[in-house]
Amino acid sequence: MQALLDKRRWVALALLWTASSVANAHTSGLPHMDFATGLGHPFNGLDHILAMVAVGLWAAQRGGRALWLVPLTFVLTMAAGGALGFLDVPLPMVELGIAGSVLVFGVLVALASRLPLTVSMALAGLFALFHGHAHGAEMAAESSALWYGLGFMLATATLHTIGIGTVLAARPGMPARLVRIGGAAIAASGVLLLAT
Repeated sequence: MQALLDKRRWVALALLWTASSVANAHTSGLPHMDFATGLGHPFNGLDHILAMVAVGLWAAQRGGRALWLVPLTFVLTMAAGGALGFLDVPLPMVELGIAGSVLVFGVLVALASRLPLTVSMALAGLFALFHGHAHGAEMAAESSALWYGLGFMLATATLHTIGIGTVLAARPGMPARLVRIGGAAIAASGVLLLAT
C-alpha cells in the first residue's frame, strides 16, 4: 500500500512540475519559439513560400554567380531584418513589401530577367528586409533569437533550394517556358495579395 502511495506522489509531483513549466514558458501569452518554430514559420504563409521559391527560380534562371549570391544575399539580409523586427525597430509598409516581393520576383521569373548581378542582389536584399522584419517581429520576447533566427534562415534557404532545384533538375527538353509560366502565376498571386 505504501509503495502505491509513493508512486502516486511521484506522479502528482511530475504532473505539477510539468504544469508549472508550461505555465512559466508562456508568460507573455505567445508560444515558445525555438529552432523548430523558426524552421516552420516561413512555411506558414503562402506569401513567404512564393517569394522565397521565386528567388530560387530566378537565381537559377540567371545562373553563374547569381545562383548562390542572390539567395545568400536574401538569407543574410533577412537575418538583419529579423534582428530589426525583434528589437522593435520600425520598418514601414512591411506587409506591402512582402506582398510586393511576391509580385516583383514572380515578374522577374516570368520575364527570365537578367538584371546586373549587383542590382539583383540589391533587390533581393531589399525585399529580404521586409520578410526578415516580419519574422523577427513575431518572435516571442522569451524565445531564443539565435535559434529561432537560424531556423527561419534554414527554412528560407530550403525554399530557395526548391526553386533552384526545380530549374536545374528540369529535363533539357523541358521548355523554360514552364518556369516562366510559374513565375507569371506567382506574380498573379502577388497582385491578389496586394489587393487584399
